[in-house]
Amino acid sequence: MATDTLKSTPGARGGATGGLRRLLLDNGALTALIVLVIAMSALSGDFLTADNLLNVGVQAAVTAILAFGVTFVIVSAGIDLSVGSVAALSATVLAWSATEARIPVVLAVVLAVATGIVCGLVNGFLVSYGKLPPFIATLAMLSVARGLSLVISQGSPIAFPDSVSHLGDTLGGWLPVPVLVMVVMGLLTAFVLGRTYIGRSMYAIGGNEEAARLSGLRVKKQKLAIYAFSGLFAAAAGIVLASRLASAQPQAAQGYELDAIAAVVIGGASLAGGTGKASGTLIGALILAVLRNGLNLLSVSAFWQQVVIGVVIALAVLFDTVRRKAGATAPAAGASGGGKGRQALTYVIAAVVAVAVVGATSLLHNGSSAADRPKIGLSLSTLNNPFFVQIRDGAEEEAKKLGVDLTVTDAQNDASQQANQLQNFTSGSLSAVVVNPVDSDAAGPSVRGANQAGIPVIAVDRGVNKADTSALVASDNVEGGALGAKALAEKLGGKGTIVILQGQAGTSASRERGAGFAEGLKDYPGIKVVAKQPADFDRTKGLDVMTNLLQAHPDIDGVFAENDEMALGAIKALGSKAGKSVQVVGFDGTPDGLKAVRAGTLYASVAQQPSELGRIAVRNALRAVEGEKVEKMVKVPVKVVTKENVAGFEG
Repeated sequence: MATDTLKSTPGARGGATGGLRRLLLDNGALTALIVLVIAMSALSGDFLTADNLLNVGVQAAVTAILAFGVTFVIVSAGIDLSVGSVAALSATVLAWSATEARIPVVLAVVLAVATGIVCGLVNGFLVSYGKLPPFIATLAMLSVARGLSLVISQGSPIAFPDSVSHLGDTLGGWLPVPVLVMVVMGLLTAFVLGRTYIGRSMYAIGGNEEAARLSGLRVKKQKLAIYAFSGLFAAAAGIVLASRLASAQPQAAQGYELDAIAAVVIGGASLAGGTGKASGTLIGALILAVLRNGLNLLSVSAFWQQVVIGVVIALAVLFDTVRRKAGATAPAAGASGGGKGRQALTYVIAAVVAVAVVGATSLLHNGSSAADRPKIGLSLSTLNNPFFVQIRDGAEEEAKKLGVDLTVTDAQNDASQQANQLQNFTSGSLSAVVVNPVDSDAAGPSVRGANQAGIPVIAVDRGVNKADTSALVASDNVEGGALGAKALAEKLGGKGTIVILQGQAGTSASRERGAGFAEGLKDYPGIKVVAKQPADFDRTKGLDVMTNLLQAHPDIDGVFAENDEMALGAIKALGSKAGKSVQVVGFDGTPDGLKAVRAGTLYASVAQQPSELGRIAVRNALRAVEGEKVEKMVKVPVKVVTKENVAGFEG
């Protein structure tokens, strides 16, 4: 095996040059992190500030805590796809227990942690005793935990108890509690892996499960404990995440399991098992956080950000493969104190190099004058919906007209991702922020941070709770829902059966439009709602859900969809019935929706004029920056668009 390692003779490969090469190869993830930090510092003068570096730590915290738990599983050659859903379920259990059930907060926290552990034990039981592949067992738990979170919360966010919400605050006004929790959980992970019997068992099982069993390890019971650890860490991550958002979001942490796995693998662990360490996992989580933070500051397109992050993940793993083929050494199990000393020295040298180079690159930004053009950040709940794309287009059009630099981010309907983006805006050199909240409560803490920094905030389409916004530019979703009910009921002559396609559970738009529709329908007792089902504001899901509903209710007379995308999916499912025997009403007035109105397949769309929302929001943001008076509430009229008035309508 000695032939696979780099020679360590003093003169090998040019002395210091060979040593540096070995240092870089032996620490691929750390090298990648240093390169990223240097690059971001050189490209953005806003990156290397104390506030922004703390933001990076906060944004890495939840992913890192989840990843620490996943490290146990991956080291033992398993996989856990359920940690994001378990985190959301644990937070929901805590919030529901403390508020609805009025259980003391301490017991509610214990119950939340127990929920995570139980989910982990179920995963472990299915893998160990049920003989299910870890991928299948944890994929099933992903669905079950998410479903239970939605059932308990009824699809709506639940306010977090104030006593627990302090986990999202700072100590001494500067040290974020999530960062402190991340460090504690990291130290606990390092201790378990390096100093305990179960930690050594994880490496043994991951290296060769059959050999571990023959050597006397009770593999099945060990796996129960391993997955229970993963559930425990997921619960802790869920509590920290919900504390940051001041609410438990039933749809929180979607996709976080993939980030957690990526962080572990980037940190040097192998999916085949047997290798991995806490420090590597932390570095992997920091790489992802630095990437997202830096790309936000550099105004990189939200769509390109996903491409860049995917490429960097692939390159990081490829670098690790090259390192192994080049013969870079890795610390052996049970290495002597000298080996650990060399590893510590590696981190010290890396820190010195990073500080020196970053300090040099920061000089590039010293003395540079700020641009004369105002800079405004626009955080949208999603760009996977034509309505919000139109808001962006209107905002960009107005920004270009007014000579404003506009940075647009896409939260992908993830309240925690939006919180990160708003924090990045606050620590950058922006003049104002425009936010379209994923959830009004969850956006509150981040907007309060902008308030403290003296940055004016304009809310668009949805308000922000428990924070100060200079203006809310919106149409009334409740009023729009009521207008939709009136239009559909009058078209049906005041009687008939209808179904409702609801938006994404937990979003304020879905709640408000649904509430307005229900209120408007009270004036038409002859209209009966026979089914309500969520289709997540998505056209494909609208098609599938409508197809299923038609099996149970083939003779319906009407459909109300809480956005045009779902309405268009419903029209596809209805086929020739759409616009003839079945009337469909949508919401938003998107280009495709208006085209369907012209064709007669969509009876009506409640149009909010999204482009106008974007234009007015940017206009008011600039007024706030310049100290001009801004109206607290700016209403953009909603219109019911039918075939009679669609000609000449501009959304």
